[in-house]
Amino acid sequence: QVQLVESGGGLVQPGGSLRLSCTASGFTLDYSTIGWFRQAPGKEREGISYIRGRDSSTYYADSVKGRFTISRDKAKNTVYLQMNSLKPEDTAVYYCAQTSWLVVSLSSVRYQNWGQGTQVTVSS
Repeated sequence: QVQLVESGGGLVQPGGSLRLSCTASGFTLDYSTIGWFRQAPGKEREGISYIRGRDSSTYYADSVKGRFTISRDKAKNTVYLQMNSLKPEDTAVYYCAQTSWLVVSLSSVRYQNWGQGTQVTVSS
């Protein structure tokens, strides 16, 4: 069955970096769009980036553009989110999610399969 497992979260100081991983099983990345989302306490889930399988095109929300980079390793069936210049407002649970490669959206309702999430805390 389709499964997504996130890892790489943790506690980091402002200005620091983390790399999140989303390891997929039960499907191949070539025919999927993988999105990264985050949800802070008391806030709605926010889509922050996606990467499309067929052409590796990417998209970033304004809140992370220039600081975060999404990439994938087909051999490992894994998508990464490199997060640099982290700010306290980046603190949230980060989720990866999967949908068809035809989807070009960060609307969470367009994604069918979700990982369990990984906590990222940015604090001094």
